[in-house]
Amino acid sequence: MVRILAVLAALVYAVPAMAQPLPANLDKTNAVVIDTTKGRIVVKLRTDLAPQHAERIKTLAREGYYNNVPFHRVIDGFMAQTGDGKNFNGTGGSKYPNLTAEFSNVPFRRGIVGMARSASNDSANSQFFIMFGDGSFLNGKYTVVGEVASGMDVVDKIKRGEPVQDPDKMVKVQVASDIK
Repeated sequence: MVRILAVLAALVYAVPAMAQPLPANLDKTNAVVIDTTKGRIVVKLRTDLAPQHAERIKTLAREGYYNNVPFHRVIDGFMAQTGDGKNFNGTGGSKYPNLTAEFSNVPFRRGIVGMARSASNDSANSQFFIMFGDGSFLNGKYTVVGEVASGMDVVDKIKRGEPVQDPDKMVKVQVASDIK
């Protein structure tokens, strides 16, 4: 009975998000759809700036790596970080090797998606963050991998914390062209 209720609750959250149309003129082969516990976020991947990083996100999405992964670090006015499908707390990465940095001149501002990394420039792997506001101090130091095409209102609703207690999650992440 509990499992049935859990499935029904998941459907209540997922159905409205899945019913939302994708933005017009979206390159579906280079976009990911993130259905969260708060709604849907669509990210346009910047393959022109960070082809390796964009490909990594698409690969992990197709493998289901990001499904049910929490937003583990969410700082008001700064960013919401997620993507640790290994440990679910910000300490893990994928089975793939770390990526070489692909820095650009694109500024970190509201809606920009960047790759999280450790102290080494070439340590990005699976984790990424979405900017709530300006983060010019990150410019040229982190890889810009995309930007939110729709759903910043959803990003704004993500529960804050460092770490977040009872965090919101990415329920399902898909490459937009794979959605049937």
